[in-house]
Amino acid sequence: MKKLAVIPARYASSRFEGKPLADICGKPMILHVYQAVQNSNLFDEVVVATDDDRILSAVINGGAKALMTSSELNNGTERVEQALRILEKDNPQTHYDIVVNIQGDEPLIKQEMLKELLSGFENNDVDIATLKKIIENREEVLDSNVVKVVTAKDNKALYFSRCPIPFNRDESVEDLLKQRMYYKHIGIYGYRSEVLKKIVALNQTDLERIEKLEQLRWLENGYNIVAMTTEHDTVGVDTKEDLQKVIDILNKR
Repeated sequence: MKKLAVIPARYASSRFEGKPLADICGKPMILHVYQAVQNSNLFDEVVVATDDDRILSAVINGGAKALMTSSELNNGTERVEQALRILEKDNPQTHYDIVVNIQGDEPLIKQEMLKELLSGFENNDVDIATLKKIIENREEVLDSNVVKVVTAKDNKALYFSRCPIPFNRDESVEDLLKQRMYYKHIGIYGYRSEVLKKIVALNQTDLERIEKLEQLRWLENGYNIVAMTTEHDTVGVDTKEDLQKVIDILNKR
């Protein structure tokens, strides 16, 4: 299978403007992400997809590959899909079977996580792959910013929610934690390329609108999402406090 990794990166952000260019140990964050993905040696092509000249210049000047996408796109999924179409148009003989969406604010992404994600496509019935990790503390279970997922025995996702799922009718949260029943969703996605082109055309669904979770749109429309288990976690950079956490981690290496 020919595999493409796309890293969507926007300059505008309500919580942290210019986040992809934030300095981490002398290098823009977006280059840390790019190099981590490139060094995994799992992809035939790695590219940053942006809508900002400053990010484009920083990536190219750093020796990485980037392309411009529209500023009118609604989300990272649409940006990744547009990047795929641009690459296919520029190289008509090239076809990518799998496209992986790695957020531009994940500078600590690990090769093992990308391998686990890609392993989901060993099942030909899988349209989309993502990751899940055991939750080990009560705070994450109850935190609405931590998305939870429940899966079938074959790891196919049944539902994603900001609420604690499964709901503990007869037992406490602590009891279910001991039974390792709660899983955190880690928002890295892989798509079969033809599936990616179809899901960006779907209309928003009620469940997506209520939970503010795009993947519910895909589930509601019958696409199979597999959530592969990982023991690894990332530190997504949403705030300047998150940025300092990443810097501290890297400084200890």
